[in-house]
Amino acid sequence: MIGAIIGDIVGSRFERANCKSTKFELFTKRCSFTDDTVMTLAIAKALLESDNDWSRLRENAVKCMQEIGRRYPNCGYGQMFYLWLHKRTPKPYNSFGNGAAMRVSPVAYVAETIEQCIKLSGIVTGVSHNHPEGLKGAQAAAVATWAALQEMPKQEIRELIEDRFYDLNFTIDEIRPKYRFDASCQGSVPQAIKAFLESDDFESAIRLAVSIGGDSDTIAAIAGGIAEAYYGIPEHIKMQAIKYLTEDLRDIMVEFEVAYY
Repeated sequence: MIGAIIGDIVGSRFERANCKSTKFELFTKRCSFTDDTVMTLAIAKALLESDNDWSRLRENAVKCMQEIGRRYPNCGYGQMFYLWLHKRTPKPYNSFGNGAAMRVSPVAYVAETIEQCIKLSGIVTGVSHNHPEGLKGAQAAAVATWAALQEMPKQEIRELIEDRFYDLNFTIDEIRPKYRFDASCQGSVPQAIKAFLESDDFESAIRLAVSIGGDSDTIAAIAGGIAEAYYGIPEHIKMQAIKYLTEDLRDIMVEFEVAYY
């Protein structure tokens, strides 16, 4: 989960000005957390409040996303999701945007089986992004993270994703020159997973994800969530990222880490 936050912060300054290279400074004054971080921590809070009673998770996901999301109204929500945040009785709106996948990494830490991982990711996703591609993108990101936590070899993770979700028969170098902004799950989740698969460590996963271009913060958030589960995070990178968070967001992160890491 923390890896997703780091990916978001590092990628934030490149969303509007893509960097088609792996050579860049990770943290600068232009970096910030965005909706990816806010919603990831909202899902973490919903899981904590559900306390393993998953019959409450749907209700808690809506409550936590609205409560925490409204505290940060200007962090980059899409228009439809922004409206969803402020509705008294929000309904899913058939979205297949990659917001479904950016926020789902905490699910992998509470799921005991791959089937439960898929089920829980569907619950927290379906409250807003109930399009089949939205659900698929979130499930793929969650399953890849869950598999990494189980110390599954990368080749097995790739086969798992290809069997259940996406074709990964491409390389980052091949797609980088022509890849453009695509905020759909199907246009960004496979790329994020492939950035992880081609990486050598946590930092290189983030750098590869950003180097594609496009929706840099979200692609890096998805890749970072998986990479953390597989490699862990260097302490100096984690400490730098935490400085960008507000106290309330940091408190949720620490509470989840204590409960599930």
